Amino acid sequence: MEKYNYALDYSRIKLLRLNAKINQKTIAEYLNISIAAYSQFERMSTLITIEKLNDLANYYNVSLDYLVNISDNPNITIKNKKLDKKLIGERLKAIRKEKHLYQETLAKEIGTGHSLISEYESGKRLISLTYGYAICKKYNISMDYLYGKI
Repeated sequence: MEKYNYALDYSRIKLLRLNAKINQKTIAEYLNISIAAYSQFERMSTLITIEKLNDLANYYNVSLDYLVNISDNPNITIKNKKLDKKLIGERLKAIRKEKHLYQETLAKEIGTGHSLISEYESGKRLISLTYGYAICKKYNISMDYLYGKI
């Protein structure tokens, strides 16, 4: 199977901050990180975690799909929803089975090992933003659905 890499783009976090006329310090404090770390997220020089991206979706009252450019609709709002590893794992497993994929096949398609897919599906680990995004793009699935926000 061919490994693919979709370019993850969460540049909207900067646009949302600027449109709201909020400084980086305010957002950094909300996320409980340094201004320098937040600045790197905005420049996309450091990968943001799914937890921090979810916090920003909650802060701005927008969907994960909007933040990562899967959707252009900012009005799909899912407010203050925490990420539940167990629910996310169940959804991943259901998606995989619906697509008639083995864990090994899915793992190869997103460039990881099947043991990590197993850990995701069992709720032991939260699906990383990179792999979650790849799954959503590959199978045309909402990130908000995969991550249990809708």
